[in-house]
Amino acid sequence: MNFLVVSDTHGHLEKVYDMYDKLSEMTLDGKPIDKIIHCGDYMRDGASIGDYLALPAISVTGNCDGGRERDYKVTEACGHRILVTHGHMEGVDYDPARLCYLAEENDCDIACFGHTHVPVFQKEDEIWILNPGSLTFPRDGTEGSCALLNVTEDHIDGGIYYYENLFGQKKRKKNAGGFLRGMINYSDRF
Repeated sequence: MNFLVVSDTHGHLEKVYDMYDKLSEMTLDGKPIDKIIHCGDYMRDGASIGDYLALPAISVTGNCDGGRERDYKVTEACGHRILVTHGHMEGVDYDPARLCYLAEENDCDIACFGHTHVPVFQKEDEIWILNPGSLTFPRDGTEGSCALLNVTEDHIDGGIYYYENLFGQKKRKKNAGGFLRGMINYSDRF
């Protein structure tokens, strides 16, 4: 089963649709994308993406949705359980430990999250953690990223895909405003 995993879209979906068009030709097993996972900031974007692409979508609230309570969902695929959360309540800015504990508590072997706007796909103990980064406001010096997650009974595989690698480098707009405005925007309000 193939998942397109996105996060931190903040109401801007153009790059998501661009990436979907490109990545649906490049899935790891040659099969189509089956489902969308949206890891928050803005939850309604997940439903919009699912409606537009006519695919089932899972989405959770993030800190920019006013999420002050722990919000997560669990979905199953090919005998694996996938935790979907934004991550701000699990302190993913500092350490993935609480995220991994939440995954273990829910018998999940995959945890998808967002919030940091920086992509990660690695194994922590027995849990695969996946942050697709952000296509809207990336914080890793790129033009943005998303992820493909391929789950079969026998394996878990995936990858981070960068917008500029598929569409070429675009000139970045300089941030309007001064140093303080940049700090406030970067703080992600939580």
